[in-house]
Amino acid sequence: MDEDEFLAARFEEHRGHLKAVAHRMLGSLAEADDAVQEAWLRVARADASGVENMGGWLTTIVARVCLNALRSRAGRREQPLDVHVPDPVRTPAQDIADDGADPEREALLADSVGLALLVVLDTLGPAERLAFVLHDLFSMPFDEIAPVLDRSEAATRQLASRARRRVQAARPSQDADLGARRGVVDAFLTAARGGDLAALVELLAPDVVVRTDGGPLRPATVVRGRRAVAEGAMTFARLAGLTRPAWVDGAPGAVALSGDRLVSVATFTVAGGKITALDIVTDPERLALLDPAVLRP
Repeated sequence: MDEDEFLAARFEEHRGHLKAVAHRMLGSLAEADDAVQEAWLRVARADASGVENMGGWLTTIVARVCLNALRSRAGRREQPLDVHVPDPVRTPAQDIADDGADPEREALLADSVGLALLVVLDTLGPAERLAFVLHDLFSMPFDEIAPVLDRSEAATRQLASRARRRVQAARPSQDADLGARRGVVDAFLTAARGGDLAALVELLAPDVVVRTDGGPLRPATVVRGRRAVAEGAMTFARLAGLTRPAWVDGAPGAVALSGDRLVSVATFTVAGGKITALDIVTDPERLALLDPAVLRP
Protein backbone atom coordinates (compact mmCIF):
# COMPACT_ATOMS: atom_id res chain seq x y z
CA MET A 1 0.00 0.00 0.00
CA ASP A 2 1.53 3.34 -1.07
CA GLU A 3 1.24 6.57 0.94
CA ASP A 4 -1.84 7.84 -0.92
CA GLU A 5 -3.71 4.58 -0.41
CA PHE A 6 -2.73 4.52 3.27
CA LEU A 7 -3.99 8.07 3.77
CA ALA A 8 -7.26 7.30 1.97
CA ALA A 9 -7.79 4.23 4.15
CA ARG A 10 -7.17 6.20 7.33
CA PHE A 11 -9.57 8.92 6.19
CA GLU A 12 -12.29 6.33 5.59
CA GLU A 13 -11.73 4.96 9.10
CA HIS A 14 -12.48 8.40 10.51
CA ARG A 15 -15.22 9.41 8.05
CA GLY A 16 -18.11 8.68 10.44
CA HIS A 17 -16.54 10.78 13.20
CA LEU A 18 -15.73 13.59 10.77
CA LYS A 19 -19.30 13.69 9.48
CA ALA A 20 -20.61 13.79 13.06
CA VAL A 21 -18.37 16.77 13.79
CA ALA A 22 -19.47 18.52 10.60
CA HIS A 23 -23.15 17.87 11.31
CA ARG A 24 -22.92 19.35 14.82
CA MET A 25 -21.07 22.31 13.35
CA LEU A 26 -23.42 22.94 10.43
CA GLY A 27 -26.76 21.35 11.37
CA SER A 28 -27.16 20.06 7.81
CA LEU A 29 -26.48 16.56 6.52
CA ALA A 30 -25.87 17.80 2.97
CA GLU A 31 -23.47 20.51 4.14
CA ALA A 32 -21.76 17.99 6.42
CA ASP A 33 -21.16 15.68 3.44
CA ASP A 34 -19.80 18.61 1.44
CA ALA A 35 -17.51 19.61 4.31
CA VAL A 36 -16.11 16.10 4.65
CA GLN A 37 -15.51 15.92 0.90
CA GLU A 38 -13.75 19.30 0.95
CA ALA A 39 -11.66 18.10 3.88
CA TRP A 40 -10.59 15.05 1.89
CA LEU A 41 -9.48 17.24 -1.01
CA ARG A 42 -7.33 19.22 1.41
CA VAL A 43 -5.98 16.06 3.03
CA ALA A 44 -5.08 14.57 -0.35
CA ARG A 45 -2.97 17.64 -1.14
CA ALA A 46 -1.29 17.78 2.27
CA ASP A 47 1.88 16.18 3.57
CA ALA A 48 0.82 13.80 6.35
CA SER A 49 4.19 12.16 6.87
CA GLY A 50 4.79 13.90 10.20
CA VAL A 51 1.26 13.49 11.59
CA GLU A 52 1.17 11.55 14.85
CA ASN A 53 -2.48 12.01 15.80
CA MET A 54 -4.36 11.26 12.59
CA GLY A 55 -7.83 11.63 14.12
CA GLY A 56 -7.03 15.00 15.64
CA TRP A 57 -5.40 16.26 12.46
CA LEU A 58 -8.37 15.25 10.30
CA THR A 59 -10.80 16.78 12.79
CA THR A 60 -9.02 20.13 12.68
CA ILE A 61 -9.17 20.12 8.88
CA VAL A 62 -12.92 19.46 8.90
CA ALA A 63 -13.33 22.10 11.59
CA ARG A 64 -11.60 24.71 9.43
CA VAL A 65 -13.84 23.85 6.49
CA CYS A 66 -16.93 24.15 8.70
CA LEU A 67 -15.75 27.42 10.20
CA ASN A 68 -15.45 28.92 6.72
CA ALA A 69 -18.92 27.62 5.84
CA LEU A 70 -20.44 29.13 8.99
CA ARG A 71 -18.83 32.50 8.35
CA SER A 72 -20.09 32.46 4.77
CA ARG A 73 -23.58 31.40 5.87
CA ALA A 74 -23.86 34.23 8.42
CA GLY A 75 -24.12 36.80 5.64
CA ARG A 76 -26.62 34.99 3.42
CA ARG A 77 -29.21 33.26 5.64
CA GLU A 78 -32.53 33.75 3.85
CA GLN A 79 -34.97 32.85 6.60
CA PRO A 80 -35.24 33.78 10.28
CA LEU A 81 -33.63 31.45 12.79
CA ASP A 82 -36.96 30.74 14.48
CA VAL A 83 -38.18 28.86 11.41
CA HIS A 84 -34.92 27.11 10.53
CA VAL A 85 -34.99 23.49 11.68
CA PRO A 86 -31.61 21.70 11.49
CA ASP A 87 -31.48 18.27 9.90
CA PRO A 88 -32.51 15.55 12.35
CA VAL A 89 -30.57 12.32 12.82
CA ARG A 90 -32.87 9.37 13.29
CA THR A 91 -31.50 6.79 15.67
CA PRO A 92 -31.01 3.23 14.35
CA ALA A 93 -33.10 0.67 16.14
CA GLN A 94 -30.05 -1.21 17.39
CA ASP A 95 -28.87 1.92 19.21
CA ILE A 96 -31.89 1.93 21.53
CA ALA A 97 -33.14 -1.54 22.42
CA ASP A 98 -36.54 -2.25 23.95
CA ASP A 99 -35.19 -4.86 26.34
CA GLY A 100 -32.46 -3.97 28.77
CA ALA A 101 -32.28 -0.33 27.69
CA ASP A 102 -29.95 1.88 29.68
CA PRO A 103 -31.92 5.03 30.65
CA GLU A 104 -28.75 7.01 31.39
CA ARG A 105 -27.29 6.13 27.98
CA GLU A 106 -30.56 7.05 26.24
CA ALA A 107 -30.72 10.39 28.04
CA LEU A 108 -27.09 11.11 27.18
CA LEU A 109 -27.70 10.25 23.54
CA ALA A 110 -30.77 12.47 23.33
CA ASP A 111 -29.01 15.33 25.09
CA SER A 112 -25.82 15.21 23.06
CA VAL A 113 -27.14 14.98 19.50
CA GLY A 114 -30.73 16.15 19.83
CA LEU A 115 -32.40 18.62 17.53
CA ALA A 116 -33.01 20.96 20.48
CA LEU A 117 -29.25 21.33 20.88
CA LEU A 118 -28.74 21.94 17.16
CA VAL A 119 -31.38 24.67 17.25
CA VAL A 120 -29.52 26.39 20.09
CA LEU A 121 -26.16 25.97 18.35
CA ASP A 122 -27.59 27.87 15.37
CA THR A 123 -27.79 30.95 17.60
CA LEU A 124 -24.04 30.94 18.33
CA GLY A 125 -21.39 32.78 16.39
CA PRO A 126 -19.05 30.65 14.25
CA ALA A 127 -16.09 30.81 16.65
CA GLU A 128 -18.25 30.10 19.71
CA ARG A 129 -19.91 27.18 17.99
CA LEU A 130 -16.61 25.64 16.93
CA ALA A 131 -15.07 25.97 20.39
CA PHE A 132 -18.14 24.50 22.09
CA VAL A 133 -18.70 21.65 19.64
CA LEU A 134 -15.09 20.49 19.50
CA HIS A 135 -14.47 20.73 23.25
CA ASP A 136 -17.82 19.97 24.91
CA LEU A 137 -19.22 17.47 22.40
CA PHE A 138 -16.04 15.84 21.10
CA SER A 139 -13.59 16.36 24.00
CA MET A 140 -10.90 18.01 21.89
CA PRO A 141 -8.37 19.86 24.10
CA PHE A 142 -8.23 23.63 23.86
CA ASP A 143 -4.59 23.66 22.77
CA GLU A 144 -5.68 21.85 19.57
CA ILE A 145 -8.76 24.04 19.02
CA ALA A 146 -6.99 27.38 19.47
CA PRO A 147 -4.92 27.17 16.22
CA VAL A 148 -8.08 26.52 14.20
CA LEU A 149 -9.53 29.80 15.46
CA ASP A 150 -6.17 31.59 15.37
CA ARG A 151 -6.64 32.56 19.00
CA SER A 152 -4.85 31.91 22.26
CA GLU A 153 -5.80 28.93 24.37
CA ALA A 154 -7.19 31.25 27.05
CA ALA A 155 -9.35 33.10 24.53
CA THR A 156 -10.62 29.79 23.16
CA ARG A 157 -11.59 28.67 26.66
CA GLN A 158 -13.55 31.89 27.08
CA LEU A 159 -15.36 31.31 23.80
CA ALA A 160 -16.38 27.81 24.84
CA SER A 161 -17.42 29.01 28.29
CA ARG A 162 -19.58 31.79 26.84
CA ALA A 163 -21.15 29.36 24.37
CA ARG A 164 -21.80 26.86 27.17
CA ARG A 165 -23.67 29.46 29.21
CA ARG A 166 -25.77 30.44 26.21
CA VAL A 167 -26.56 26.81 25.41
CA GLN A 168 -27.56 26.05 29.00
CA ALA A 169 -29.75 29.15 29.17
CA ALA A 170 -31.45 28.63 25.82
CA ARG A 171 -31.89 24.87 25.68
CA PRO A 172 -35.51 23.96 26.41
CA SER A 173 -36.18 21.82 29.46
CA GLN A 174 -37.26 18.24 28.81
CA ASP A 175 -38.77 15.53 30.95
CA ALA A 176 -36.07 13.00 31.74
CA ASP A 177 -38.23 9.88 31.34
CA LEU A 178 -38.04 8.92 27.66
CA GLY A 179 -40.81 6.35 28.09
CA ALA A 180 -43.18 8.99 29.45
CA ARG A 181 -42.24 11.37 26.65
CA ARG A 182 -42.96 8.70 24.07
CA GLY A 183 -46.34 8.14 25.71
CA VAL A 184 -47.18 11.82 25.20
CA VAL A 185 -46.06 11.68 21.54
CA ASP A 186 -48.10 8.51 20.93
CA ALA A 187 -51.16 10.12 22.54
CA PHE A 188 -50.73 13.20 20.32
CA LEU A 189 -50.57 11.08 17.17
CA THR A 190 -53.61 9.06 18.24
CA ALA A 191 -55.62 12.21 18.93
CA ALA A 192 -54.57 13.76 15.62
CA ARG A 193 -55.57 10.64 13.69
CA GLY A 194 -58.92 10.52 15.48
CA GLY A 195 -59.65 14.22 15.13
CA ASP A 196 -59.98 14.61 18.91
CA LEU A 197 -59.49 18.37 19.39
CA ALA A 198 -60.04 18.29 23.16
CA ALA A 199 -57.41 15.59 23.63
CA LEU A 200 -54.92 17.51 21.47
CA VAL A 201 -55.42 20.70 23.47
CA GLU A 202 -54.91 18.78 26.71
CA LEU A 203 -51.55 17.43 25.52
CA LEU A 204 -50.16 20.86 24.54
CA ALA A 205 -48.58 23.51 26.73
CA PRO A 206 -50.26 26.94 26.57
CA ASP A 207 -47.22 28.49 24.88
CA VAL A 208 -46.47 25.56 22.54
CA VAL A 209 -44.72 26.47 19.29
CA VAL A 210 -44.60 24.49 16.04
CA ARG A 211 -41.86 25.27 13.51
CA THR A 212 -42.10 23.76 10.03
CA ASP A 213 -39.11 24.06 7.70
CA GLY A 214 -39.96 23.17 4.11
CA GLY A 215 -36.72 24.30 2.52
CA PRO A 216 -35.99 27.18 0.12
CA LEU A 217 -38.91 26.45 -2.24
CA ARG A 218 -41.62 26.14 0.41
CA PRO A 219 -42.68 28.75 2.95
CA ALA A 220 -41.50 28.06 6.47
CA THR A 221 -44.11 28.53 9.18
CA VAL A 222 -44.36 29.13 12.90
CA VAL A 223 -47.59 28.44 14.83
CA ARG A 224 -47.93 29.41 18.50
CA GLY A 225 -50.52 28.57 21.15
CA ARG A 226 -52.19 25.28 21.88
CA ARG A 227 -55.54 26.10 20.28
CA ALA A 228 -53.92 27.09 16.98
CA VAL A 229 -51.56 24.11 17.07
CA ALA A 230 -54.37 21.67 17.87
CA GLU A 231 -56.55 23.04 15.08
CA GLY A 232 -53.58 22.79 12.71
CA ALA A 233 -53.13 19.15 13.67
CA MET A 234 -56.82 18.55 12.95
CA THR A 235 -56.42 20.15 9.51
CA PHE A 236 -53.62 17.72 8.68
CA ALA A 237 -55.38 14.65 10.03
CA ARG A 238 -54.81 12.84 6.72
CA LEU A 239 -51.05 13.30 7.11
CA ALA A 240 -51.35 12.03 10.68
CA GLY A 241 -52.65 8.79 9.21
CA LEU A 242 -49.32 8.39 7.41
CA THR A 243 -47.33 9.20 10.55
CA ARG A 244 -45.72 6.66 12.81
CA PRO A 245 -43.58 6.96 15.96
CA ALA A 246 -39.82 6.89 15.48
CA TRP A 247 -36.67 7.60 17.42
CA VAL A 248 -35.32 10.94 16.20
CA ASP A 249 -32.09 12.30 17.62
CA GLY A 250 -32.23 9.68 20.35
CA ALA A 251 -35.64 10.80 21.57
CA PRO A 252 -39.31 10.08 20.77
CA GLY A 253 -40.38 11.64 17.49
CA ALA A 254 -42.41 10.80 14.41
CA VAL A 255 -42.04 10.35 10.67
CA ALA A 256 -44.61 10.51 7.89
CA LEU A 257 -44.14 8.05 5.04
CA SER A 258 -45.80 7.84 1.65
CA GLY A 259 -44.77 4.40 0.49
CA ASP A 260 -41.01 4.37 0.94
CA ARG A 261 -40.71 8.17 0.68
CA LEU A 262 -40.26 10.34 3.72
CA VAL A 263 -42.76 13.19 3.82
CA SER A 264 -41.74 14.70 7.15
CA VAL A 265 -39.65 14.12 10.25
CA ALA A 266 -40.80 15.63 13.53
CA THR A 267 -39.22 16.05 16.95
CA PHE A 268 -41.13 16.85 20.13
CA THR A 269 -40.06 18.79 23.20
CA VAL A 270 -41.99 17.51 26.22
CA ALA A 271 -41.83 19.18 29.63
CA GLY A 272 -44.18 18.62 32.54
CA GLY A 273 -46.03 16.01 30.53
CA LYS A 274 -47.00 18.61 27.91
CA ILE A 275 -45.67 19.23 24.39
CA THR A 276 -43.91 22.60 24.44
CA ALA A 277 -42.40 22.52 20.96
CA LEU A 278 -42.73 20.57 17.74
CA ASP A 279 -40.08 20.92 15.02
CA ILE A 280 -40.89 19.49 11.60
CA VAL A 281 -38.68 19.11 8.53
CA THR A 282 -40.60 18.74 5.26
CA ASP A 283 -37.85 19.82 2.85
CA PRO A 284 -37.83 17.01 0.23
CA GLU A 285 -34.17 17.52 -0.66
CA ARG A 286 -33.03 17.15 2.94
CA LEU A 287 -35.41 14.26 3.64
CA ALA A 288 -34.02 12.42 0.62
CA LEU A 289 -30.69 12.16 2.47
CA LEU A 290 -32.30 10.17 5.31
CA ASP A 291 -32.84 6.43 5.22
CA PRO A 292 -36.53 5.58 5.85
CA ALA A 293 -35.56 2.04 6.85
CA VAL A 294 -33.84 3.30 10.03
CA LEU A 295 -37.02 3.35 12.11
CA ARG A 296 -38.30 1.92 15.30
CA PRO A 297 -41.92 2.28 16.40
